[in-house]
Amino acid sequence: QVQLVESGGGLVQAGGSLRLSCAASGSIFSINAMGWYRQAPGKQRELVAAITSGGSTNYADSVKGRFTISRDNAKNTVYLQMNSLKPEDTAVYYCNGEVTTTPQSSALDAWGQGTLVTVSS
Repeated sequence: QVQLVESGGGLVQAGGSLRLSCAASGSIFSINAMGWYRQAPGKQRELVAAITSGGSTNYADSVKGRFTISRDNAKNTVYLQMNSLKPEDTAVYYCNGEVTTTPQSSALDAWGQGTLVTVSS
């Protein structure tokens, strides 16, 4: 069993910063790509940023230049540094990881429970 636990959400004023963390634990052999998604009220879940095990990254256009994703492979942890936050960044942020539990197994899609980020204007 694999668990992803997010932390770091909260309330911040527009222009402020937050740093989200997501730690994976359990029966982990390896983690391929990890990412952050978000879902605002009444909207579909969308990809915010992703990072491969080798460190290649991609970002949604709406957060480029403001958000930075990073990971610590030794700790099975992924981070999202969010700067210059805007009210439209308000959403529940979810961590995702492509996890393999044995050398022979296919990767499974693991999700965290979500952490709420609220940006006030």
